[in-house]
Amino acid sequence: MAIYLVGDIQGCYQELRALLEQVAFDPTKDELWPAGDIVARGPDSLATIRYLKSLGESCKMVLGNHDLHLLATYYGIKKVKKQDLLDDLLAADDVDELMDWLIQQPLLRQINNENAYVSHAGINPQWSVKQAVKSARFTEKKLTSKNKLKWLNRMYGNEPNNWQQVESKTDRFRFTINSFTRMRYCLLDGSLEFQCKLPIKQSPKNVKPWFQLSDAIKTNTWVFGHWAALMGETKKASLYALDTGCVWGGHLTMLRWHDKALFSQAKIC
Repeated sequence: MAIYLVGDIQGCYQELRALLEQVAFDPTKDELWPAGDIVARGPDSLATIRYLKSLGESCKMVLGNHDLHLLATYYGIKKVKKQDLLDDLLAADDVDELMDWLIQQPLLRQINNENAYVSHAGINPQWSVKQAVKSARFTEKKLTSKNKLKWLNRMYGNEPNNWQQVESKTDRFRFTINSFTRMRYCLLDGSLEFQCKLPIKQSPKNVKPWFQLSDAIKTNTWVFGHWAALMGETKKASLYALDTGCVWGGHLTMLRWHDKALFSQAKIC
């Protein structure tokens, strides 16, 4: 059995299938681990989510910010963004089944009981791995509860941005969502910073990429997506940044876990 971890698909279904053909992916014995953001902005989100759902236990994805926003639009909490190209998906006959499957996906997964994890944006530098796992499970339970609409509505917002400021369940839920699905830069104390969009070399001195502040990645391997501007470059041996901007004209990147071989597929159309 081989585990293949793939970066942000974002509806780039043709590229995903071409990439899987490269490695002769066999869902009867292999596993595919998408690192979140399987939908939105690309040409075929519907085919993508249908395919991943069809893989059953062979698909082990984590949720990304676009996946969560899709759920919020499906439940009527937010309006559909035209640029997300989700009309076909939301109008599909099987949309209820697809959304029920999607909301059950976790924010964080451990790989093979190793000191290795995958989440969409990374691990908050104010957390230990134990705290990250605990916060992920807390938030996943809220998303799959009978009150999931209430919690989906509460996930939007930038505050609190510091773990030390978390006082309520809502604070914890929002902070956890933002850490696992939106985080890129942090302030020097590890607080989340959402304003800076510059390349790392051009970023101001009061912010750093989350992975330059995290102690957790010193003893753990982390696989993440979300940050296409990195194009896979982190200068950290314990990190694999798999979002290489396929939907923006870049390429789709996949990591084979046992030998750490990388595979890529250029955008087809």
